Amino acid sequence: MSKGLLIVGEDICAEVVSSADAFTAVEAVFGAMAKGDAYNFPVIREAIGYADALYGFKSGFDKAGKTLGVKSGGYWPGNMDKGLTNHQSTIFLFDPDTGMLEALVGGNYLTAVRTAASSSVSIAHLARKDAKVLGMVGAGHQSTFQLRAAAEQRDFEKVVAWNPHPDMLPRLGAVAEELGLAFEAVTQEELGAQADVIITITSAFEPLLMKDWIKPGTHIACMGTDTKGKQEVDPELLVSATVFADEIAQSVTIGEAQHAVASGRLSDAEITPIGAVINGTHAGRSSDQQITLFDGTGVGLQDLAVASVAAREAESRGKATRIAL
Repeated sequence: MSKGLLIVGEDICAEVVSSADAFTAVEAVFGAMAKGDAYNFPVIREAIGYADALYGFKSGFDKAGKTLGVKSGGYWPGNMDKGLTNHQSTIFLFDPDTGMLEALVGGNYLTAVRTAASSSVSIAHLARKDAKVLGMVGAGHQSTFQLRAAAEQRDFEKVVAWNPHPDMLPRLGAVAEELGLAFEAVTQEELGAQADVIITITSAFEPLLMKDWIKPGTHIACMGTDTKGKQEVDPELLVSATVFADEIAQSVTIGEAQHAVASGRLSDAEITPIGAVINGTHAGRSSDQQITLFDGTGVGLQDLAVASVAAREAESRGKATRIAL
C-alpha cells in the first residue's frame, strides 16, 4: 500500500467483499491458526455500565498473511430502536514491518459476513454431502448472512426456522424464497427432527435445542455464544457430538463448550480446531450417522482477514479514501 491512511467505509466493504471472498479469507486464517502461523491475542470484553453496552477489543497477528490489527466495538442493545444495528465495530490494520497504521475499515458488515463465512466453512468441511434441509435458530440481523452463506455450501431444498420472536421470521422466509428454497416456520423440536444442518445465531442464555431432538448425521454450527454465560444448546449435545471450534481456548471459556467443560463432561482435549480439518490433519466427519458440532466463538483474526480483503479490493478499484495521519 502507498503512504497515508486508507479509509474503507461500510458501504464500500459491502460492495467489494462477497460471501465467497469472506469464505476464502476465513478458511485460510483457520488453517494458519492450526499450523501455528497465526494467533489471537487475549480478548477484552466489558460491560461499560452505560446504555447496557458490551465493549471490547479483538486482536491478533497472521504471520502467513502478514496481517496485524485490532477490531474495536461491541453490542448496544438499544440501537435497533434508533435505526442502527446492535453490533458496532471498526477494524484497524497495521503494517507488521513498521507498526504504522495502514487502514481504518468499517466493521459492521464485515463482522456479519465473516461470522457467516465461519459457519459456512464448517458446513463445507463437516456437513454430510447429501444434506437437504437447513435449520435456522434465530432471525436477527446476522441470520440472513448465515442463510445466504450456508446455501452456497450444499444443495439445500428447504429451510426450517424458529425464533423466540416469530414476527421476525418473514425476513428469513424472503431470503429463502429469493434463493429458491422452500421455507417453514416450525417448533424447536420439529426443527431438530427435520434439519440436516442447523445454524444457531441468537443471544440466548439457555438451551434452545435439546440433545434428544437432534437426529443422527446432523451438523450444527453454534454461532451465537461468545460471552461467559451465553448458551444456545443442551450441554449433553456437545458431550455426544464430535466437537470442533474456531479456537479451543475461547470455545471452553466463552463459547458453547463452556457449560459442558464447567460440568466436567467435556475437556479441551476432546475439541478439534476446524483448521486441522482444513489442513487435512484431521479427517473431520467419519460417518453419516455422526453428529458434528462447530463452536464458532468469533476470533479477531477472522475480522482482520476480511478487512485486509476489503482494504486491498477497495484500493485496487479506486473506491477507498486516503488521508495523511
